[in-house]
Amino acid sequence: MNKINKTPAILQGNGLPKFKEITSSQIKEQIPHLIKDLHADFHSLENELMRKITSNIDLCWDELINPLYKIEEKLRWSWGTISHLNGVSNSPELREAYSSLQPQIVEFSNRIGQSQVLYKALINIQERSQELDRAQQRIIEAELLSMKNKGVGLQGKQKEMFNTNSQRLAELSTSFSNNILDATKEWNLLLTKKEEIDGLPFRNLEAMAEAAKRSKVLKDKIVGHPNPKEGPWLLGLDMPSYISFLTYANNRTLRETLYKAFVSRASKGKNNNEELIEEILLLRKQQSQLLGYTNWAELSLASKMAKNVTEVERLLEELRIAAMPVAIEEVNRLQSFAAKQCGQKEIEIAPWDISFWSEKLRQELLNLNQESLRPWFPLPQVLKGLFKLCERLFGISIESYKGDFQTWHQDVEFFYIFDADGTHIASFYLDPYTRPSSKRGGAWMDECLTKQNLENEDIVLPVAYLVCNQTPPTGKTPSLMSFEEVKTLFHEFGHGLQHMLTKVHYPKAAGINNVEWDAVELPSQFMENWCLDKKTIQEIAIHWETKEPLPKDELKKLQLNQTFNSGLATLRQIHFAFTDIKLHTHWENDKGITPEDLRRDIAKTTCVIQPIPEDNMLCGFSHIFAGGYSAGYYSYKWAEVLSADAFSAFEEVGLENENQIKAIGRHFRETVLSLGGSEDPSKIFESFRGRAASTKALIRHCGLKVSL
Repeated sequence: MNKINKTPAILQGNGLPKFKEITSSQIKEQIPHLIKDLHADFHSLENELMRKITSNIDLCWDELINPLYKIEEKLRWSWGTISHLNGVSNSPELREAYSSLQPQIVEFSNRIGQSQVLYKALINIQERSQELDRAQQRIIEAELLSMKNKGVGLQGKQKEMFNTNSQRLAELSTSFSNNILDATKEWNLLLTKKEEIDGLPFRNLEAMAEAAKRSKVLKDKIVGHPNPKEGPWLLGLDMPSYISFLTYANNRTLRETLYKAFVSRASKGKNNNEELIEEILLLRKQQSQLLGYTNWAELSLASKMAKNVTEVERLLEELRIAAMPVAIEEVNRLQSFAAKQCGQKEIEIAPWDISFWSEKLRQELLNLNQESLRPWFPLPQVLKGLFKLCERLFGISIESYKGDFQTWHQDVEFFYIFDADGTHIASFYLDPYTRPSSKRGGAWMDECLTKQNLENEDIVLPVAYLVCNQTPPTGKTPSLMSFEEVKTLFHEFGHGLQHMLTKVHYPKAAGINNVEWDAVELPSQFMENWCLDKKTIQEIAIHWETKEPLPKDELKKLQLNQTFNSGLATLRQIHFAFTDIKLHTHWENDKGITPEDLRRDIAKTTCVIQPIPEDNMLCGFSHIFAGGYSAGYYSYKWAEVLSADAFSAFEEVGLENENQIKAIGRHFRETVLSLGGSEDPSKIFESFRGRAASTKALIRHCGLKVSL
């Protein structure tokens, strides 16, 4: 029986949330009642566990993990729904409700994590590990490590300090994210002259004119009715506008203005994140030392594939050495090209020139105008091609749900996933378009429902949230995607596939649960590789008006483009990863340097063009200060090694060898996508690939022609 078709009580249940009926006042009213009930439930569980422990009665799995999961899942389901709304439908009222209740959430989480009774019960089960299967063993190991890292071993003042810090860190994370959202929302520039928008694609002018129409702040300044041809046009810091303007706008002064505004987001005024960063780093170090670790990086890596900081830095340094000479050549090539185009002997390009001249050079070297290719990537067609790829590789079919369902915005769609025999096995929401005023930037996948077997033999099917921030449709024109937006969609769908195609029966290890953080990007980055597969591109790239397929020469250009400026692209990620890991190992507040000073020192060996004075990148680095990537940003490159090597298994048999591709795709599903956190990711990878991972495929894919 499919539980997702049942209607749950609002903010309580294991069904789909009734988004339209959830209000901020209701959240503030119901969550405290839920927390009170959960405290009572956990108290009862502790009493029963203690009774058996003191009576020397061995505990079994069902007596401990199942009731514990029920308690934790009620909280995850309810608070997860609110957290999701806070990210996709943010409002002052919701933000206030979220912030006011967060301390209660942290307090209850700490209570579970610091329960001596629960810890003893888990040890009791672990001591009889021969009775458990491998997935159960890993769950117990992860639970014990999690409890250690939540302070189960602390007493007295140390425990009190740890819990106070935990609440404060949660508050700081929320404030950090809110500051970025507010800074992005508050900055805008009204353009009224044709020379200010020269070079911009028409679709950008449409979006900017529409933004001017909707603007409440600039209502008094706007004369007439904004339109794409005559303006005025409102320029903002949302990612689609920012990237397009830096890439295509001929007005260098405005490119500089926009760039400086973007890299200095949330670094001044009421939205300043600088002090928050220092406090976050100090509290994290304090927390790690209270737990017996040297620093936060050591704590972070305790639950990851990478064994230690040295192993992480070794991988990053390998890639840095491979990328740096290539990146230097790329910058020199850009400067020579720019000088030639400007009729000068030599020219020194600035950061706001990189995207602009890269696009010009790309057009000259490859004759590739990526903007002109957008009509071949309308969202409906891209989805259709993506779904066909999944059918080909994994034996599933995906259909849009046309019935009535509740959602948080009219643009959101709901889809069903069916197995080869027609069985409904999962579902997902897709929220594709940018909404700068209420939706945080970036793209992500999150859990709505996790697969679980209920006591009455019903099954809760997995449901995912898939969120992107691409250009919305305008008028009768659908959302026309850039190729980078296509890759982003494939990336997030890879996360969704691991969540939705799980065959693990224990929800604590199903899907992405219990998967080491530096392995969780494997399925997502693996899916990106298929964007340029010949058969896939034929199915995703069809002109929205003429219905013509993408010309073969344009596909060839896109393939060649994968290594264009790849040295710079690789170094950018290496810079972020080194900054993250060193901030969480080496930064001290009493050494007279700020986190930004340390970042700039790292830039000396990881950036060809050094950061400008206005660059306060850390203030917008939500991945590590408001997300789950603290001392873990390296995971993108770590997992990219895995994903490139996994894709090379398909390349080795030939991407046009349908029978072999199908067989390997099913094997990938049965291992990487199905096993989730039930086994060590290195063993899962080896079971798929037949050996340990190698960096050779990634170096080859990136065009970094360096032998390691």
